[in-house]
Amino acid sequence: MKTTVSWTGNLSFKGQSPSGHEVIMDANETAGGNNKGSRPTELLLHAVAGCTAIDIILILKKMRLQPESFEIETTGDRAEDHPKRFTDLGLKYVLKGELPQEKVIKAIKLSTEKYCSVSHSLNARFTYSYSINGIEGTVEN
Repeated sequence: MKTTVSWTGNLSFKGQSPSGHEVIMDANETAGGNNKGSRPTELLLHAVAGCTAIDIILILKKMRLQPESFEIETTGDRAEDHPKRFTDLGLKYVLKGELPQEKVIKAIKLSTEKYCSVSHSLNARFTYSYSINGIEGTVEN
């Protein structure tokens, strides 16, 4: 896989993916940017959530389950000193629909323990929780 990131002026960059999609990245105004795109750190959180979300939907489909809705709330704590890496990431899976708790937990565990290449590429502690129709729980890994 190969991507290209091109400088578009000031602190703004355009990323081009092999699939033909573009991503605009920029710094905020206080850092000298123009706030015309997402921060790379924000995109990292999106990448983790998107990777595991795709896994979970595919796994639930194989289980013949279809959520009415599905969101992932992702939080990240960063080190105070440079390089200010993410030290802790939390993912909360929020689903609605006729979804047995044990099957949702199984799908989350398969994604987080086996399939999600993005999360396995990071050096951070992860915590996982869920909400199914408002019923909350945690996933032990």
